[in-house]
Amino acid sequence: MNYELNLHAASLCREIEARATELQVTQHSLPCGTTIFDCGIVSPGGQEVGLLLARVCLADLAEVSILASETSQWPGEVVAVTTDSPIAACMASQYAGWQVTGEKYFAMGSGPMRAAAAREPLFEEIGFQEQPNTCVGVLETAKMPPEEVCREIAAKCGVEPGKLTLLVAPTRSIAGTLQVVARSVETALHKLHELGFSLYCVVGGRGTAPLPPIAEDDLAAIGLTNDAILYGGYVLIEVRGDDGSIEEIGPKIPSSASHDYGRPFADVLAQYDNDFYQVDPLLFSAAKVKLHNLDTGNTFSFGELNYEVLRQSFGE
Repeated sequence: MNYELNLHAASLCREIEARATELQVTQHSLPCGTTIFDCGIVSPGGQEVGLLLARVCLADLAEVSILASETSQWPGEVVAVTTDSPIAACMASQYAGWQVTGEKYFAMGSGPMRAAAAREPLFEEIGFQEQPNTCVGVLETAKMPPEEVCREIAAKCGVEPGKLTLLVAPTRSIAGTLQVVARSVETALHKLHELGFSLYCVVGGRGTAPLPPIAEDDLAAIGLTNDAILYGGYVLIEVRGDDGSIEEIGPKIPSSASHDYGRPFADVLAQYDNDFYQVDPLLFSAAKVKLHNLDTGNTFSFGELNYEVLRQSFGE
């Protein structure tokens, strides 16, 4: 793969910089030279910068939009994602696989900076790493990253701190909520990967997930945004291969394959004392996943949308 992920994201950052006032974001420059865009910590942000934030996470290799729901069972809006470069956009960039830590600091890191650092085993498996001149990342966090954290991120990415741009937003913010819900395709792909399905067989993907209300705090927002995908996420993935392997692996793909399925995510999380990493990994996928085999023309559907749990979660 040669997509120049960080270069694409850097172009979006220039757009955000030019429209900062309109987008209700604030740009900060640290003494080390790192640029930080506050998209929801102190600055209010909004849906427009949320869409841009999601596109940055995807290295601008996907379309992201807010649409009216097409089903009468769910009258609200949905976040739609479409990509013809699913491995680069979702796995090499969007997946929040980098736990950024520092003294009294924690954030979930995503975006194309991950491909520059390539610290996760995933990158060896997909055979991809970048050596860019500039790096861009997104941090899901309620705190602005301190300078020492920015220096460490830059060092791991192989760039000077002045060549690093970070966009930050808490989960509870408008932009933060939107960019998390824009991960319907990514979660399904990650589940496929965990189940041993070859990502080289994946050609394209599109998905939707309901846009939840804005929560009062980050813990509640984590519950709402996860439920949007776990119970309301619908994904169609185009693949190549044999139908037999699809039929065998298919029932394991949707969130319903997990023993933790069936309750709002906040309740599941409380069961594990709010330790996200104790939750059954099989839960993290879209509610309904279709695989369309381009080689045979057959389409296979697994899982179902669960509006009952979604209404419990969203308070509808």
